[in-house]
Formats: sequence, structure tokens, C-alpha cells
Amino acid sequence: MIKPHPLKGPSRLKLGVFSPNADGGLAITDVPERWQARWEDNLNAVQIADRGGLDFFLPIARWKGFGGKNRVREWSFETFTWAAGLASVTERIGLFMTVHVPLVHPLYAAKALATVDHISNGRAGLNIVCGWNPKEFGMFGVPLVEKGYDQADEWLEIMERAYTSDAPFDYDGTYYKLKDVVSRPASLQSPRPVTMNAAFGGPGRDFAAKNCEYLFTTFTEISEAGKHVEDIKARADKLGRDVGAYTVCHVVCRETQQEAEDYYERYAVTMADHAAVDAHMAGKKEFTQSHDKNAYDLYRKRFAGGAGGYPLIGTPEKIVEDMIAIAEQGYSGIAMSFVNYTYELPFFCDRVVPLLRKAGLRVE
Repeated sequence: MIKPHPLKGPSRLKLGVFSPNADGGLAITDVPERWQARWEDNLNAVQIADRGGLDFFLPIARWKGFGGKNRVREWSFETFTWAAGLASVTERIGLFMTVHVPLVHPLYAAKALATVDHISNGRAGLNIVCGWNPKEFGMFGVPLVEKGYDQADEWLEIMERAYTSDAPFDYDGTYYKLKDVVSRPASLQSPRPVTMNAAFGGPGRDFAAKNCEYLFTTFTEISEAGKHVEDIKARADKLGRDVGAYTVCHVVCRETQQEAEDYYERYAVTMADHAAVDAHMAGKKEFTQSHDKNAYDLYRKRFAGGAGGYPLIGTPEKIVEDMIAIAEQGYSGIAMSFVNYTYELPFFCDRVVPLLRKAGLRVE
């Protein structure tokens, strides 16, 4: 008998690690301790997070980097095989895979996802994205799909039917025309593993409201963050569904506030990989709806610091204060990045997580 997925656990605020499979994580910096994302780095980080009681490990899907001095994020592990490897060395943490729908056939994804779900005894999760970077899609000879979430609807329907159908079936859709479809084994989670979708624009949020358990979104200020929660809940309510809202933050946690702020300034401003920051921001601004439009002009530091997510900078007490405020805005979880996960996760787990328990946001 499998346990409930970690994202369905009792803690009010779920916590996870974001982008450890990619060079630099989410930080676009030239500091010498920047994340290298070697396999042994990932093994160390996931075991720290697993022992520390964190809920999930979430990769990005990246095929081409953003250039700059360090060719940022050009080095990244493919997420199905990455999750399978990590599943064999962990006990309780949820392990997500991130997939570009137009680049991965739904039957391959169904088989790979079910494999990880069996290896992990029901801890697999799927982050469904449609892609935004034409340079990456050009590597595959595949154009960006104008109505990517329409394709994603068919893609996920095929996966679910492959798991639940007692007999082979045909599928005649706009994007997929398949014959005698079957995929065994089905996932341990039924009818499929938990899913999330990172979306800021309307079509992506409609897809999440219809199909996913969780939406990942960004915000620029905590005081205004609740509007995104209200938006996805309203979309889900119309369909009789409940979809949790998660967000993305980059974390610098130190003994003193000054130490944390000084380090943030050092890695995200003084030693930022500025050419890569420019390339990343330009691509995001032109091809995605992942952030408020004014974020690109006001928060360059945040893009160098952690891909435009919200910064959690300060002492353990200050980090907890901000996390409480985020939870009070209605968010169910936070995906966190660090400059170096193995250096910084132990301090976070030792000092921040116990304070979150005292605040009632975490359960052992």
C-alpha cells in the first residue's frame, strides 16, 4: 500500500527545491561557489532535503542555455532519468519531472512517469509545460505550438486513458492520431501521478484549473500575491475542482540580515553573469507571460538572483516572517532555489523549518 503523495501531506505550507538539475540552479551568477549541478551534487542535495523533511524536488526542463560567461543552464539533466535515479536513494520526498509537451510523446511520457512512480513507491509528480523558447524548439526541428495548451489537453488525456483503459484504444485528435494504445504498468497513483503547471497567462491557468492539482505562479510583491490565488481558485471553482497555488522564491538565509543582504548584492548584482541575464530576460519578455510586465524593468536583480521569483533574504526569523505572509495570501507551497543547494540547505532545514513548525505551517 502506497502512502499519499508528499504534496498531499498535512503541512499547511509545502516546501520544495527548484532547479537543482541545471547548472547554476536559478541563479545567473559568476561567484565561485555557483551550483555546478553535477550528479553527485544532486545526490547530496536531494538526500539533505529528504532527511530535512522537505516535500518535493522539482527540476526545470532545459535543452539550450542562455549563454554568458558560464553558458548558463546549458548543462542540465533530463528529468525522467534524473528523477528515476534520485528515487532510488530517497525515502519520502516527492520527485517531479518537467516535460515540454510538444517535444515528448504522451505514450513515452506515460511509460517513463509510471516507471518513476514504481521506483519511488508513489512519489512521482509531473510538471507539464508547453515551452516558450524558439531556440530550444529549433534544436528539435519543432515549431512553437500556437495553442500549446490545446495540445496539452490531448496529451494528458492520452496518458490518463493509457493508465486506466482495460483494453487498447484508438485516439483521433487534432494533435495526436493513435492506434491500439496501451501502456503498462500504470502508475501506482490513481488515476495518474499528481500534476502541476507553471502558468501566468490565461490559457495556462485554464489548463491548470481543468487538469492539474497545483498551479505554480509568480508575484512581484507579497501584498499583491493573493490575486493570483483568487484567480486560479475562481477558474477551478467553475469546473468543480480545487487547485492549490504554489510560488517560486530564491533564498539567502544567514545569521544576520546584513550578511544575507550583502551576499544577495554580491551574487545577483556585483558578480551577476550580465550577458546571460540579458538573454534570459529578453527571451522571457518576448515569448512568455510568466511575470508581471513591470517586473522586467523593476527587478533585474531578481532575474539574476532566481529567474524573477520573489527573494527571501535575511535571518531565519525574517524568512519565516515572509513565508507566513505568503501562506496568508493563500499559497499552499513554495519552490525554493539557492546559490548552492548543498551548502545552504542544511542551515535552512536546521534553522528555518523548526520555526515554521512552531508557527503552525509545518507538521513533522
